[in-house]
Amino acid sequence: MRNLILILIPLLFAGCMATPKGADWALVIHGGAGTIERGSMTQEKESQYRAALTEALEAGAAVLANGGSSAEAVEATIHIMEDSPLFNSGKGAVFTSEGTVELDASFMDGATGNAGAVAGVKTVRHPISAARMVMDSSVHVMMAGNGADQFARQMGLEIVSNEYFFTDRRHNQLKRIQEQEQGTMLDHDSEGATEGMDPLDKKHGTVGCVALDMAGNLAAGTSTGGMTNKRFGRVGDSPVIGAGTYADNATCGVSCTGHGEYFIRNVVAYDVAARMKYLGESVATAADHVVNKHLVEQGGTGGLIAMDAQGNIAMPFNTAGMYRGYLKADGEIVIEIYRD
Repeated sequence: MRNLILILIPLLFAGCMATPKGADWALVIHGGAGTIERGSMTQEKESQYRAALTEALEAGAAVLANGGSSAEAVEATIHIMEDSPLFNSGKGAVFTSEGTVELDASFMDGATGNAGAVAGVKTVRHPISAARMVMDSSVHVMMAGNGADQFARQMGLEIVSNEYFFTDRRHNQLKRIQEQEQGTMLDHDSEGATEGMDPLDKKHGTVGCVALDMAGNLAAGTSTGGMTNKRFGRVGDSPVIGAGTYADNATCGVSCTGHGEYFIRNVVAYDVAARMKYLGESVATAADHVVNKHLVEQGGTGGLIAMDAQGNIAMPFNTAGMYRGYLKADGEIVIEIYRD
């Protein structure tokens, strides 16, 4: 009997300490902000976006509901959006002025403060995985260009030709902008030189995700193809830790989308966390101030998603619309596109 009791006590203790099934977790995503208006969207196209966002949330939720980490959930979620031609990330990325595709991504772990990023990669099918690999398997934070592609290849990530990312929609978008340029040396964002362009192209199509797992840890990731017709190796905010992505269990996780130069200059992702840390603001108040006051005052356009360690979510934007959605352990999938 005494031996049986000695066996049962540790088992009962372990059962008490185990994470309860259905413990709180949460997931929030974005698929770009910009000129996204109800009147310019066909029912078919809207259904496609809603389906893609739903699929992405379901992928991340499956990880979290089974006890997976927030980092694993962010990666799984963004993979879905990187494989969709609807978003300016991975398969749907925009073209550079030279007719190639260059991809950027970043990743941050809120529990450890570790971070990783890649910029200007051309052959990695899932740039978000390359960013996570830099975070987890190197002593560096950012790698760029051919070196980042080489690192991803050596680490066994899936490699594709640059032509894999080509889509007719993005190629036509590039041609329209270059025709309007008339030889001038301009650098365009997705809001510029868009006369006659499909309204759905007049947006920042960066994708991002913030996840909270059952252990209470946050992670955030962002992935993009950058600006249409970009030159000179231009890099925006998406691969810049603190500008496009940030995560800290003590405050929040953030992923941004918008005119990258403004987000870099204002260190937007970190600014949300800093306001929470030093001013004691809620995630909703901090995010709203940064996007709808600070950025607006400077003429910066875009939005962000943010979530704190209690699962409170903010999704502010100062454009006509932003593809966005969230899912919590005790709720249903919520997908939103327009401002109203």
